[in-house]
Parts: sequence; C-alpha cells; structure tokens
Amino acid sequence: MKKIIISTIVLISIPFFVVFFYDDNNVYKEELINLKYVSSIIVRVKRVNKDRIDNVMLEDYVVGAVAGEMPVSFEIEALKAQAVVSRSYVLRKINDNKDGSYDVVDTTSNQVYLDLDDLKDSWGNNFVNYLNKIRDAVNSTSMEYLEYNGDIANTMFFSTSNGYTEDCSVFFSSDVPYLRSVPSSWDSSVNSNFNYSKKISLRDFYNNLGLDYNSKLNIEILERSSSKRITNIKINGVKFSGKDIYNKLGIRSTDFSIIQDGDDVIINTKGYGHGVGMSQYGAYGMAKDGYNYKEILNHYYKGTNLKKIKN
Repeated sequence: MKKIIISTIVLISIPFFVVFFYDDNNVYKEELINLKYVSSIIVRVKRVNKDRIDNVMLEDYVVGAVAGEMPVSFEIEALKAQAVVSRSYVLRKINDNKDGSYDVVDTTSNQVYLDLDDLKDSWGNNFVNYLNKIRDAVNSTSMEYLEYNGDIANTMFFSTSNGYTEDCSVFFSSDVPYLRSVPSSWDSSVNSNFNYSKKISLRDFYNNLGLDYNSKLNIEILERSSSKRITNIKINGVKFSGKDIYNKLGIRSTDFSIIQDGDDVIINTKGYGHGVGMSQYGAYGMAKDGYNYKEILNHYYKGTNLKKIKN
C-alpha cells in the first residue's frame, strides 16, 4: 500500500516538474542571481516622486533602468543591448553633472529608473523570475559601454521607428556622427501599435498650436527628412516644424498625417518617439531574428566601439 501511495505522488508530481523546467516563464529559477560589482561607481539618482536623492551602485542602477525602459518580455539580446545603452547613458551623465547635486532623474527626462520596491509592486509574484532575467542581461554585459573617439557615446534611444531612425541633426539640431538615420524594418512586425490614431477636437487642435479658429483646415507638407518624417509643415498658412507639432500636440511621432473630420482632427502616426538612436522595438525584432546585442548596437550606433570599465 505504501508503495502505491508513493508511486501515485510521483506520478502526480511529474507534470508539475515538467512544466516548471520547460515553461518559458520559469527559465530563471526562484533563487536570485547576484550582480557582478566590478566597479564602485555610484549614481546619484533624483527620485522625483519620492523627493529624495538615492546613491545607487552603477550595476544596480542599470538593472533599474533596463526594467524601467524595456519590457521584460523582450528577447534577452535586446535586454543586453538596452543594458549597454543605459549604462553608457548614465556614465555620460555622471561626467556631465559631476559638479551638480545629482547625476540623473528617474523619469523620461533622462531614463526611467525603478528600484527593487518599485519592481516588487509592479511584478508581484513574478518579481524573482523577471529580476533574474534583467540581472542576467546586465551581468552578461558587465561594465560594458559604448565610446566614440575616446568619449562615452551619447546613446539616445526611443520606442519604435517608422522604418528608419532619424538623424540627430534633424530632431535635436546637433550633428553626431554615430546618430545617423539607418533602416529599422523590424518595428512594424513586432509592435502592434506601430500605426496609431489620435482624435482631438478642431478647437483644441488650434488652441494647442496657438492658431485662430477656422472651420476649414488647410494642411501643406513642405519638407520631409530622409527618414520620411515631417520636418516642416504649413497649417492654415502658418509654418511649423515637425518637432513643434510633435511637442505641442503630444503625438507619437513626426511621421504623421493630419485629417479633418468635421469638428474633429484625426492624426495618424507611424512609430513612437523622437527617432534618434536605438529603436527598442527594432532591437527586439533584431533579437528575434537571431542578432546578438553587439550586432544590434553596431547597427544603431555605427562607428562606436564597445569598451569595458576597468576596476
């Protein structure tokens, strides 16, 4: 009888163990992966909503930035690319702000940073599993950053391209050799919100742009960049830059169309973000296609070199 009970328990248990070891959601075991602390660099993070400045070890900061900026469901090679990008970004900020009271803020003004308490609240029962995946990406790129001509690269990034990234000189009026337009054909197939429509009232449309109300809307596209984004446009005879429209109307991209629909305006966009640097959904698509993180970084930041901080 005892043997029968033991055999029954074993048979019942087998499916559980099979699911645990082969379910994609359990790739990372329940024991936390330790971070590699090769350097004692500290990041001074201004916590905007918590009204304090936290001193955070560099690699802990990178974990929080990757978790805050890229979905944990993304391929590991995309997360590795984001880890290098986020580390490079903050190292440059540390250099630029060494005389200030903090290095970065924890919002999109710099890059979103989430601490362990934030992640526990966000991830719940998946906390250990998800954190291990991020820590794996950070450890796999431990202390790596991008440089150009001996300087830490300005690793701008954004969510989703329209099929191309944008020249830095077009959106930010600064010519950076490694922030040039490159094709990014993966985005449309991996982001279901690649195409997006926003409807606002005609009156709000005019108010946001500082224009007088007119029942008839006249749109004239004057110029597009090589990435097909609008750089200059006329609306009822008044000239705006594509960036003006992007900021004033809070739309997702400078690749847009504007259509009047009675007393409303419909704005259709392709992609999401300013378009400069690495497209995160592009990186995700590249990783799904088998590219590793070094190839992803080389694609979006051409001419940069991958370096490693020495202890």
